[in-house]
Amino acid sequence: MSTSSPAPVKAEPNDQTPILERLDERLRWLASWTIHHANHVRESRDGIKVGGHQASCASISSIMAALYFRALRPEDRVAVKPHASPVFHAIQYLFGRQTQAQLEQFRAFGGAQSYPSRTKDIDDVDFSTGSVGLGVAVTAFASLAQDYLISKGRLAPEKRGRMISLLGDAELDEGNIYEALIEAYKHDIRNTWWIVDYNRQSLDAITADRMFRRFDDVFATMGWEVVTLKYGKTQRAAFRKKGGAALRKWIDACPNADYAALTYLGGAEWRKRLLADLGDADGIETLLSSFDDDGLQALMTNLGGHCMESLCEAFEEVDDDRPRLFIAYTIKGYRLPFQGHKDNHSGLMTPNQMASYRADLGIPEGEEWAPFAGVDAGEAAALRDLVRNAPFAADTQRRHTAPPLAVPARGAFPVPTDASISTQAAFGKVMLELSKQDSALADALMTTSPDVTVSTNLGGFVNQRGLFNRTQAIDVFRKAKIPSPQKWQGDGTGQHVELGIAENNLFLVMAAFGLTDRLFGSRLLPVGTLYDPFIYRGLDALNYACYQDARFMLVATPSGITLGPEGGAHQSIGTPLVGMAQPGLTSFEPTYADEVSEIMRWAFEHMQAETGGSVYLRLSTRALEQPDREGEAWKDDLLCGAYWLEPPRPETELVLVTCGATAPEVRAAADVMAEDFQHIAVLNAVSPDRLHNEWQRGRADRWNGQGSALSHVERVLGQVPRSAGLVTVLDGAPATLSWLGGVCGHRVSPLGVTDFGQVGDLPDLYRHYRLDTDAIVEAAAELQLPPKAS
Repeated sequence: MSTSSPAPVKAEPNDQTPILERLDERLRWLASWTIHHANHVRESRDGIKVGGHQASCASISSIMAALYFRALRPEDRVAVKPHASPVFHAIQYLFGRQTQAQLEQFRAFGGAQSYPSRTKDIDDVDFSTGSVGLGVAVTAFASLAQDYLISKGRLAPEKRGRMISLLGDAELDEGNIYEALIEAYKHDIRNTWWIVDYNRQSLDAITADRMFRRFDDVFATMGWEVVTLKYGKTQRAAFRKKGGAALRKWIDACPNADYAALTYLGGAEWRKRLLADLGDADGIETLLSSFDDDGLQALMTNLGGHCMESLCEAFEEVDDDRPRLFIAYTIKGYRLPFQGHKDNHSGLMTPNQMASYRADLGIPEGEEWAPFAGVDAGEAAALRDLVRNAPFAADTQRRHTAPPLAVPARGAFPVPTDASISTQAAFGKVMLELSKQDSALADALMTTSPDVTVSTNLGGFVNQRGLFNRTQAIDVFRKAKIPSPQKWQGDGTGQHVELGIAENNLFLVMAAFGLTDRLFGSRLLPVGTLYDPFIYRGLDALNYACYQDARFMLVATPSGITLGPEGGAHQSIGTPLVGMAQPGLTSFEPTYADEVSEIMRWAFEHMQAETGGSVYLRLSTRALEQPDREGEAWKDDLLCGAYWLEPPRPETELVLVTCGATAPEVRAAADVMAEDFQHIAVLNAVSPDRLHNEWQRGRADRWNGQGSALSHVERVLGQVPRSAGLVTVLDGAPATLSWLGGVCGHRVSPLGVTDFGQVGDLPDLYRHYRLDTDAIVEAAAELQLPPKAS
């Protein structure tokens, strides 16, 4: 095992240590029993292993006991290691915030979740976890969000909490952690603790011995205080005895794999190995002989992460807001039959092993769920008092709500009036106009971008509202009177958080800032911009943000091959399908500036609605001539996902469906073919996502007998004669719209992009990828041909 200086230890003993250790024992039991019940007691209807991670729970239970029952305050927020979910649920069970029924249904439909979930668990989950690493990184940005609110007087300083992550050491292999670490250093984050369950075992391997000092160095370089809890109190006492120095040196040099194997083999094997390696060391034989085999096993597994006194002292000694990395050495599967075994990651105790474990704890059969079964009355009372009096148990509201902010009605919301403009530029103009308003909505806007603020048209907003910095940042160029359209001052009043080029961080920032109403009771409306193709870089974090119901507006621009000169590395293809498939995210691809305005107005309401969610705008840099509108009835259909640019008639033979920047080609094709068809209708499908998902929900409701109403797309295409054909066109994957033929049985000829783009101007690219007027005409002609015999 690699070495580092242990955290300083107080001289006086902690009088709560014995009862905390007893509580830790109960947590380890309840977590193990919850998993066992799911796999061996509850009826299995499909024969599939339910799973769970008894070994991972056992390695972190002491850390969580010290944290939740001693160190945490109600203001603190915790992201729990995914595989420690049963320990978390057991803690909430003891606090009275979780039910036995939920534990009995662990990993079953409607029961306690496999991994902590804000949206699906009934107990007090602060941050969803599951995709390893993301729950770690989001706490850094939650700390930034907390400082943001405090700097603006939207959160009282005394309500400041610590943003804490409990993580397994294998999570330190996740690259997103280090992206977040760099960004956190730039923003000088505070009040953040990352506590590593350093059991040195992952699913496939034992942690490389040479890695430990690297973790220490990396975090220290980034300004973190690193606290290493390697040795427990019993070990430290042994080190002070004759022969103890040699024993400590041996522990520090022992490879992780050897230490794990010896832990599994037990005290006799420890003795044999230590005598073989250290037999000549002065005093070692006497030291080892002072322990029987069970005692020697207890000594060698008494690591810092299992020593309640060491843990409590380390947490309590923190007296500043500097970010901290606690590295707590632990044993995977601690005190379970397979502790230390290399295959214990997903291992389960057998029924016989569980029965033996229950008997060792004195728990009567049938009382497995009783919080303090097998404990005498006096000790049970002390345990209840400890739980009841824990600071974290205070009757303080931890799940907040915030009233919705008023959004200007139609007619009062900014609408660009340019004769020709791109949707990206229209977005920038709407944001600029909002930034000039003296309103609660404008004050709640928080913008962010991974180093593409200017090129995504957010520069005007930042000029008006400023950069957010914990300390004042002077615009040196402006002070020196060097001309620049960007006038970016930075201080605590700014509303734009500038990020480095790491899209993962963008989505994690929006996850954190999009939860402030529920975490801190103050609502923000995050708006984040990035280049559309680079959504792929952060898809896991985007999914993570949506999974815990964070609310934000994602503006992705420029999109598609319409960004011609940039080539395939900067052109997107499948992002419309991402928007359609991602739960919790409603996607739009507007064509005109007034559509952008109306969608944004709706989005700010949707982001605040109880059953709302986040919104994704796929925008373009292609400037289009703007249409002349009559009335506003089209806006209702727009928000449902599609409206008619040219409505159908009984004699309609062809429908051209456009989405986004390809509208000029579609309209031109309609003009070219006007004499070839009795009538051509043109449909603007602004949100394939809204159309498709409402259609699917409506079908499910009818199947379940819960409704008979037609969806918007059924009503729209129901106006089209069945004999007519559809040609769908968009600058993206053709599958985005090809499904429209299945709604009412129309024939479809879908056009789109299915290959990586090339550099070029629009005429060349649209011709090459069959998005130009000629391609649309040819696709319409194909629909008129009779099907060929097989």
